[in-house]
Amino acid sequence: MQRIICSSRLCLFLLVVLLLAGCATPIGVREVAPRESYRQSMTDVMTDGVTSNATNIVLHRFNLTAEYKKNPAESIKALHTRALHDKRRDIIYALAELSYLHAEHLLEAPEQADRQLAPDYFLMAATYAYFFLIDDRSNTTTNVFDLRVHSAIDLYNFALWRGMATGSAGTLDLDASLRKLPVGTLTIAPDRTHLPWEFQDFSRFEPTDKYVVRGLSIRNRVNGIGSPLIGLKKITEETPFVEAVPVTIFLRIDGDLKRLTEGTASASLEFYSAYDINTLEVNGRHPPLETDLTTPTAYILESSKIWDFGLGAFLGREFAAVPNGLFLSQPYQAGRIPVVFVHGTFSNPARWMEMLNTLRADPILRQKFQYWYFLYNSSAPIVVSAADLREALRDKIDQLDPAGQDQALQNMVVVGHSQGGLLAKLTAVSTDDRLVQALTGKNLDDLEMPEEKKAQVRRFLVVEPVPEVKRVVFIATPHRGSILSKQWVRNLIRRIVTLPATIVKTTLNFNEYYSDEIKTALGSDQIPNSIDGMSPDNPILKALAATPLATGVTGHSIIAIKGNGAPESGDDGVVAYSSAHLDGMASEFIVRAGHSCQTHPFTIEEVRRILLEHLGE
Repeated sequence: MQRIICSSRLCLFLLVVLLLAGCATPIGVREVAPRESYRQSMTDVMTDGVTSNATNIVLHRFNLTAEYKKNPAESIKALHTRALHDKRRDIIYALAELSYLHAEHLLEAPEQADRQLAPDYFLMAATYAYFFLIDDRSNTTTNVFDLRVHSAIDLYNFALWRGMATGSAGTLDLDASLRKLPVGTLTIAPDRTHLPWEFQDFSRFEPTDKYVVRGLSIRNRVNGIGSPLIGLKKITEETPFVEAVPVTIFLRIDGDLKRLTEGTASASLEFYSAYDINTLEVNGRHPPLETDLTTPTAYILESSKIWDFGLGAFLGREFAAVPNGLFLSQPYQAGRIPVVFVHGTFSNPARWMEMLNTLRADPILRQKFQYWYFLYNSSAPIVVSAADLREALRDKIDQLDPAGQDQALQNMVVVGHSQGGLLAKLTAVSTDDRLVQALTGKNLDDLEMPEEKKAQVRRFLVVEPVPEVKRVVFIATPHRGSILSKQWVRNLIRRIVTLPATIVKTTLNFNEYYSDEIKTALGSDQIPNSIDGMSPDNPILKALAATPLATGVTGHSIIAIKGNGAPESGDDGVVAYSSAHLDGMASEFIVRAGHSCQTHPFTIEEVRRILLEHLGE
């Protein structure tokens, strides 16, 4: 009986074993979707906050998998000690990942003392990543097919700025320092010789990777090595807006793992302008710099007062802190041709940022051009704003290049949208007495007025081209007036717009010299504003449209047309083709868009083509 029971139990046991064996094996595979398979193969510290398979291999090799979870700091030290004698490159990569992961965990620690250790571990991660990429530790060298190379670059770039965030509230401290790390000591000295601007002109630096960009179509980022920063310059009287430039820092380490441990390793923290094309030379390798050209621009526009200038200035609110004038979107650099953007009615320079952001993405344009913008009260008479623009250009040239040695300043390009196109033309024509005759029916010398008034008339209406302007680009420009500038519109504008007192004083005294026809059209007591200036009946506009560009100046037209009909009978909702067209232009490009077409990709691409043509000539 007992033998029968035992046999039954044995059969039951064997049955269970067979059933289990049929369900699963100790080792096998599971079918997954391609996206899931790819995600698992790409898992690492940067993307998922966990160690990669490459690092897990190293931890397992030295039986440190469980130990790292319990005591990551001691595990890193133990692995660092092994790396001093074991030259296999994968150990260094594992140390970079483990240090970065531990630093992120420290930032969430309840004790402040632990949180303060995080920058040291981030700096260690950057150092290990540098050694993995640069140091020839063994016969096994890195190659472009090794996923760890790309991950190590990202680790280096992110860990570098996080490792330098030792200032108050986590701000960047980019001065000389002696960093005592858990595994050794690193002496850091700044090298600013590659930076084209004075370091003391900066108020602070911000990492671009702390932010995501909104409002711009693309983010211009060039992959490479280094940490891209936003260099915020100090506000001065000449730059009333916050100015930011793209800077990249690169930590060049002199020494190896052994010297780091002994405390004799040093490093140079190098600063570079992202406007330049920088290829480094490091241990016989030539890696490109990582750059971010978009985030600095978006950062300063996040809370800039420039957004208030467009409509507010048109309505006559004078901005004491933001005078009409010419401003630089980047610090001046000799040898780069200025491209001057002039905005339209109700607008402001921020409306050019989509175009500016895209043009800067072109490496040739970034090297050869610098971008300026003219800010003005768009309700003022066009001839007044144009006079301000001409004088601002001359003053800026005299200020930047008093000796006249920078040939790039002699080849300016002016790009104007809408009313800004009219201002652009008034930098590149010689009118003689045409505009004076259009208003008064007489030459200036024949007008019986005091010399003081004649000087004012000459400033506004007797136009000489700015010699340095060699090319103008008109975008949706109402050369013969706007279809919206009807009489009732102009009357309404006069009721809501208050012209600045300075403009009233300089224009009111001219009315008595107008011809009878002009007095009837405008009213003898009316002060013309920019909307009057864009009326198809405006005699100045008619005279200007008939005035050719000065000798040596090349012109281009970009005309917006809504819909798919024939351009010649179309318009953009504000300006008709017949008004925007000018004879004698080097090119005319039709973009199927509304009036605010300066943000359209085809408009931007055409401006890019024109700028490259300008370089060729």
